[in-house]
Amino acid sequence: MTAGPLSPLGTPWRCFEDLTLGETRRSASRTVTEAEIVAFARDHDPQWFHADPEAARASVFGQVVASGIHVLALWRQLDHTINSDIDFVAGVGFDRLRLKRAVRPGDTIHVTSEIVSLEPSRSGKPRGTAVTHYAVLLDDGTECLTFDSINLVYTRAGRDRS
Repeated sequence: MTAGPLSPLGTPWRCFEDLTLGETRRSASRTVTEAEIVAFARDHDPQWFHADPEAARASVFGQVVASGIHVLALWRQLDHTINSDIDFVAGVGFDRLRLKRAVRPGDTIHVTSEIVSLEPSRSGKPRGTAVTHYAVLLDDGTECLTFDSINLVYTRAGRDRS
């Protein structure tokens, strides 16, 4: 399932009440290039096996690989294509984050999401907590990154935030 359109005002339209336990979504695929891995690493995580293709040949990976932070950034981009219609307050944490397989140049990846928990606010605030299990996968199904994301989501009563 892909994300629905934003509201006519360009804002997310799905509130906490619209989410369904077990709801799953899958992003489109994208191929990761060596140039983007190296550029990201040089700006944000300059370890030699991320930023230097020649030196990385001597690493355990045998080539440059995307840093974990880069894989999370790729997840964020792909997640926006499938879940930007949800009216999030904010993310409050990740649980069970695992880097399971390096993302290499030429890998084609996609993101999946599954809502695994929905809990209304116990404080009476106009929001609920949604826990979503995410995976960044190769197109053959191999998991590269998995985690559970804990997010606050506005209820319909919380939509008017002006």
